[in-house]
Amino acid sequence: MLTQLLWADDTAIRVGGELIAEGKLVGFPTETVYGLGGNALDAEAVRAIFAAKGRPADNPLIVHVADAEGIDAFCVPNPTAERLMEAFWPGPLTLLLPKKEVIPDVTTAGLGTVALRCPKHPAARALIRAARVPVAAPSGNRSGRPSPTTARHMLEDMNGLIPLILDGGPCSVGVESTVLDVTGQVPVILRPGEVTREQIAETVGDCRVAGSVMRPLREGEAAPSPGMKHRHYAPKGKMTVVRGRDAEKVAARVRELYDASENACILCHLDHMRLYGDRRKENLGADPEEGAHLLFAALRKMDDMGVERIIAEGWDEAGVGLAVMNRMARAAAFDMEEV
Repeated sequence: MLTQLLWADDTAIRVGGELIAEGKLVGFPTETVYGLGGNALDAEAVRAIFAAKGRPADNPLIVHVADAEGIDAFCVPNPTAERLMEAFWPGPLTLLLPKKEVIPDVTTAGLGTVALRCPKHPAARALIRAARVPVAAPSGNRSGRPSPTTARHMLEDMNGLIPLILDGGPCSVGVESTVLDVTGQVPVILRPGEVTREQIAETVGDCRVAGSVMRPLREGEAAPSPGMKHRHYAPKGKMTVVRGRDAEKVAARVRELYDASENACILCHLDHMRLYGDRRKENLGADPEEGAHLLFAALRKMDDMGVERIIAEGWDEAGVGLAVMNRMARAAAFDMEEV
C-alpha cells in the first residue's frame, strides 16, 4: 500500500474524511500527538487500527468528536462531565463515561465505558466533521514505540500500512491527553496529561490520581485507559530514569551509570547540561511543560542514533510533571532510581 503524506489543507482533509467513511484509516494531527483514526462505529475499521499498530485488543481506544453536541448518542453524560467539557473542550482531556450500544465492544476493549475527547487541533476537528462519524484513534505509532509528534514520525511507523497521513505540523503539547474517569463521585485520573489534577479539582471540587499511574499493572489487572501497559512509549535502548531533589546527586548517579555503559546518551534538563561535560547528551527542556513537548522526539532520536543505553533525569511530579514522569516510567519499563 502507498501511504500518502499530505499537508492538512481543505482538500486533503476532505479526502481523509471520505477514507474514514469508507472504513479506511487515516493518520492525523492533534495538539497532543498524531493519531491513527478510523470510524469508531465500524468494528472492522477499529480492528484494522489494532492490526496496523500491532496493539493488544485489551487496550481501549479513545473516541474523538468534533464538539460536545450530540455526545449522548455515544455515552451517558453527567453534570461533572458536562462542567469539564465546558472548561476543557476542545482540548487534551479525555472523559471516561458509560457507553451506549452504538459503540462496538472492540472500540472499548469490552469495557462498559467509552473514552471521549474533543481535540483542539483544527485539522483534527475538520477531519471528524468531514468523516461525519466519531473517530477512534490511538497514537499513530507501532505499539510500544514512542508516540509520534510530527507527521514524519508517524510515517516511520505506518508507511505502507495506511493510505494517508495528514501533516498538520509539530504537536504543541507532545504527550497524550489526560484520561479522567468521571463515572464515580470523585473524578479519577487514569492517565495524566496537560490538564492537571489541580486544574480538574479547581473546576469540579475534587480529583484523585489512580495508583496505577506510577506503577505497572498487576498480573491480570485490566487496562481501563490507553497508555497503562507495562512497557509503553519505549525506545529500543535500555532506559533508566534517575530523580531526586538534589541536582548534584542526580547528576552524579547519571554520570556513574553513563560511564559504566557503552553507546549511551543522557537526557537531561536544560540547566543541567553543564554537569555532564563532554558526555553525549540531549536536552529535555527547562521545565516539565517543555519536557512534555520534547520527550517523544528525543526518544525517537535515540533510536535514530542507535543508542543502546539511555539515562534520563526525572521531573517533579507536580502539575504536568506527573504526565512526563508517567511516560518516562513506562518508556523505561519502570527502571527508576531515587537519589
